[in-house]
Amino acid sequence: MLLQLSHLTKTFANGVSALGPVDLAVARGEFVSLVGPSGCGKSTALRVMAGLVSPSAGTVEFPDGRPEIGFVFQEPTLMPWATALENARLALSLKGVARDEADARARAQLAAVGLSGFENAFPRELSGGMKMRVSIARALAAQPKLLLLDEPFAALDEQTRGELNDHLIRLWREQNLTVVFVTHSVSESAYLSTRVVVMSQRPGRIVDDIAFSRAPEPDASRRFTAEFTDNAKRISAALRGGAA
Repeated sequence: MLLQLSHLTKTFANGVSALGPVDLAVARGEFVSLVGPSGCGKSTALRVMAGLVSPSAGTVEFPDGRPEIGFVFQEPTLMPWATALENARLALSLKGVARDEADARARAQLAAVGLSGFENAFPRELSGGMKMRVSIARALAAQPKLLLLDEPFAALDEQTRGELNDHLIRLWREQNLTVVFVTHSVSESAYLSTRVVVMSQRPGRIVDDIAFSRAPEPDASRRFTAEFTDNAKRISAALRGGAA
């Protein structure tokens, strides 16, 4: 087991009870999507996993020791004055990794997300999808074992979103990642995941935990299969139950 949340709750200073109690275990190599209505605490749960937010109660445990964690926000949050390569190596530079090694690792991850040849481009010269690819490359350059993504494709058009879904599956497979992915999209969660965890209205609790029999593959034709449709229906039914 890579990650264990036990009896986790979060209440903010303004009195809003955002989350919990939540119990969730994530095994190595899983691709887990968190879905639920707006404001149900999905993003809060992700930030607690990352150590960006402290829980009000309960525990976050990494039984084999805390792994390297990569975090991808909903917005690319790139430095506008820096090139794609400079943005991608940011975390490595902050850690004091030698420049040559940092450049090599950043270049490799830019290539992995399909941005070879754009190393010297500035954010203003990139499309929304390309900016998000740089953000993912930045997270992966640190060679994380656990990758957390907070609705990274929500603002993108459907075609770009589909392409990045496929890129993410390839990265998950090729780099032996464990992924926790927050999304509002039933279709996206059904396409990407080995498991979908469905959350209730705030304060967010887990109302269903749906495991799929097959690991995801980067093949858009899967979206038109009966198996995919059935999986999406199961998620939608769980969401309706959580909202009731």
